[in-house]
Amino acid sequence: MSASQAFVLSTEACEAETKRYELSDGQWDRIASLLAGKAGDPGRTGADSRIFINGWPWVLRSGAHWRDLPDRYGKWTTVHKRFSRWRHAGIREQVFKTLTADRDNQYLMIDCAIVRAHQQAASGKGGRDQAPGRSRGGLTTRIHMLADALGRPSRFIITAGQVGEITQASSLPQGQSGDLVLADKAYSNALRQIIASIGAEAVIPSNGLRKIIIPHDERACAHRNHIGRCFSQMKLFRRFASRYDRRAVHFRGFVYLVAAMPWMR
Repeated sequence: MSASQAFVLSTEACEAETKRYELSDGQWDRIASLLAGKAGDPGRTGADSRIFINGWPWVLRSGAHWRDLPDRYGKWTTVHKRFSRWRHAGIREQVFKTLTADRDNQYLMIDCAIVRAHQQAASGKGGRDQAPGRSRGGLTTRIHMLADALGRPSRFIITAGQVGEITQASSLPQGQSGDLVLADKAYSNALRQIIASIGAEAVIPSNGLRKIIIPHDERACAHRNHIGRCFSQMKLFRRFASRYDRRAVHFRGFVYLVAAMPWMR
């Protein structure tokens, strides 16, 4: 094989790997009408929106720096600038809210996950209260999440890694409706009261140290593995599994992006 042939094969392999991270036609159809910059919207109409938006999942999945973005998505500065503008305008939040409106509320599930913060997330400027904190696992960030019966993210809160699960759990089901709310034994009686206030039944195993064991539906509790599998799928995206961003608002933008993926299938 000549050097030129090897180069062509290498280039084709790289392009195939790059396209694997892009949105499929079905995924694009789910969100195209929800995005800013389409014809008829105020301001300038976006050109080739799908091309540069596909650059966001590439950065999210690969974990690479913005400046390493392949040329097929355009100038990395332009792609990054649009990402930042949409963050300030709250567009990703609105898209996520619209996608999650049609959820399966038979079961609501609450859980959290720890993500390790990369050393660059703790360096440079960024201000205080940016959500990386010291916990047993080192410098970490905690994602508190509510999921529907199919294990799709419905709401999340980002805190420092040392913040306890129960401190944020009471906010997650408020304003929601469902038949059952599933959680593990780390969640206390305070959450049971919140669950009762929305007209749902709490399915929470009792801590073994309790003198009086509170019964729960063990068959329904088995469905709680859906939210665990959801976190496992989300951690396939390296920009979520490792926090590289110094500022919490930047990291939150990527979390909205990865949380929307299950709703676009």
